[in-house]
Amino acid sequence: MDREPLWVEKAAERAAARGLSGRFNYQVAVAENLPFADASFDLVTCQTVLIHLPDPGPAIDEMVRVARPGGVILAAEPNNVARALTFDSASFHDGVDEILARVRLQLICERGKAALGEGNNSIGDLVPGFFAERGLVDVCVFLNDKASVLLPPYDSPEQRATLEGRSDFKHRGFWIWSPEDTRRYFLAGGGLEADFDALWLVALGSGDKFDRAIADRTYAGARAAISYLVAGRKPRYAA
Repeated sequence: MDREPLWVEKAAERAAARGLSGRFNYQVAVAENLPFADASFDLVTCQTVLIHLPDPGPAIDEMVRVARPGGVILAAEPNNVARALTFDSASFHDGVDEILARVRLQLICERGKAALGEGNNSIGDLVPGFFAERGLVDVCVFLNDKASVLLPPYDSPEQRATLEGRSDFKHRGFWIWSPEDTRRYFLAGGGLEADFDALWLVALGSGDKFDRAIADRTYAGARAAISYLVAGRKPRYAA
């Protein structure tokens, strides 16, 4: 399920191409109003959805509603700001002030994005508490152990896809967000207009160093991130 018709169409196309149309069904809907009856599923799951919602509570309530008693609710959600403090061969020896500038920009922007009601990019830290508040039992948390490694000659399908994504962002002048959205989030998060341009240049400079290192075939990085897998079970009997 997705709110964007394009992605529903793409998912259906991929399932059909793999002969899986009989096993998977896709439809347009929103997480806060799932078009399913109560107690419909043994497993209800989402991935990087709650980070985009102004309030993840109603979406989790809906996941619980459509789960059968004893069913599992599973959410995969990140702490994205932590990525600002991971390093690679292009950034490992950056100055402390430069590193902290990137962290400051990202954290202020994430706070501003949340303040504008457009979601919190690091909501993963709070998801276990949300599950517990709703009476889910056997709540457990795992860290996703997947890293997106990049090593010369960058020729695996996954690495090529990563670099294609970076190329698209560079073409559009993006950092994490567009320049316009980054400025909007920064100001909404309490950042000062007078500080923005300098911080933006630091962020773009980091991308430029990455591009040069890739072009020179000197870039290497584990590219790890904090992503939580949070699971809880709907009680079999009402309390």
